[in-house]
Amino acid sequence: MDPIADLLKHSRTIAVVGLSNNPMRPSHGVSAYMQSQGYRIIPVNPEIEEALGEKAYASLRDVPEKIDIVNIFRRPEFVEPIVDEAIGLKVPSIWMQEEVIHEKAAEKARKAGIFVVMDRCILKEHQVRFR
Repeated sequence: MDPIADLLKHSRTIAVVGLSNNPMRPSHGVSAYMQSQGYRIIPVNPEIEEALGEKAYASLRDVPEKIDIVNIFRRPEFVEPIVDEAIGLKVPSIWMQEEVIHEKAAEKARKAGIFVVMDRCILKEHQVRFR
């Protein structure tokens, strides 16, 4: 059993916290790839209006639809409030990108019944399993 493959196979909507509208940023490239693989990408960034042709939202609370995965592209010191928001919204999974490590927030999410992936790239993990 591969829980990451299962997650990626059964998820459709990914809210990307920290998604940049700058094509040179990793968050943009990774999200563009996931979008090209059929996932709905929802940008969550109060600094932008849109990214990848999708309206951006200031916070997870502002997203008007069901989120399958919260993908975090923020430095570790900003992770805990994002995880708290995700817990409040009962999001089923949280993905912290490479070098985004916050053990306390991850443990809090797991205790709330949320599947957590930490310090891994969603693009790389998708390519390993579905290419």
